[in-house]
Amino acid sequence: MSSDTSRLGFYLLLAPIFLWLVVLIILPHVGLFIVSITEKIGPREYTVGLGNYAKFFEEPLFWHTFARTAIMSIVATVLTLLLGFPIAYYIAKLTKGRTKATLFLMCMIPFWVSELVRTFGWMILLRETGVISNGLQALGVVSGPVELLYNDAAIMVGLVYTSILFMVVPLVTTLDSLDDSLIEAGYDLGGSTQSIMCEVVIPHAMPGIVSGCIVVFMLSLGNYLTPVLLGGKDSLWFTGMIYSQFITRFNWELGSAFGFLLLILSSLVVYLGLRISGQSLSATMGRI
Repeated sequence: MSSDTSRLGFYLLLAPIFLWLVVLIILPHVGLFIVSITEKIGPREYTVGLGNYAKFFEEPLFWHTFARTAIMSIVATVLTLLLGFPIAYYIAKLTKGRTKATLFLMCMIPFWVSELVRTFGWMILLRETGVISNGLQALGVVSGPVELLYNDAAIMVGLVYTSILFMVVPLVTTLDSLDDSLIEAGYDLGGSTQSIMCEVVIPHAMPGIVSGCIVVFMLSLGNYLTPVLLGGKDSLWFTGMIYSQFITRFNWELGSAFGFLLLILSSLVVYLGLRISGQSLSATMGRI
């Protein structure tokens, strides 16, 4: 086979990926940026400027919601890691054969239904007449109905539940590649469980940790359904504000600026996470 034929086959294999990147990612973001720097000065008169971005910093509600969304997304990522790591470690290192496959399948079963159905399930559990409220009343813990919805705790529960699989999968993949003999050698040399975990397991799992955190953070930051349903209409989530600008107020210019700011924030946090952890993007993405 000639080199020209091999090169043509290589380009044909890359063509679908290239089209997908250009049509569905690059062009929409270019269009988003163009709209974000367009300012409406009359019924059909527009000019180019950064006025939409200036409005973001001039209005305290905008940047307060922006900061709140970023902080809560980071907290949700940390909580997901703290919950997901023990689950992944147990599946990868403490189970074998059919038991491992069964536990891994159990982690995936909730994701066989849509996010909307899963979120409504939490609403049934947490609402004033829900399962938890009725259970607490039956046990005598509370004297009346308890409303557990429409607060930050409910949003956090929903975010962690929605994204925990995306933390467990890369962690299981990474921990599965850790040779058990390294852990046994650590115990033979007098190491404690804590020291082995900190010096052997976590450094080996770091690519999976970083890739899981990147995915979970992006999912939490861009989540719209969970904060709105579990936090209520006044949940102050930035994606809800973007939706309001596009759909309710028909202010596409300001909504595009908000969307581009969210893109910058997610990219910045991912970059800082990679620099702090010392991981490369190619290594971490290979674990997803």
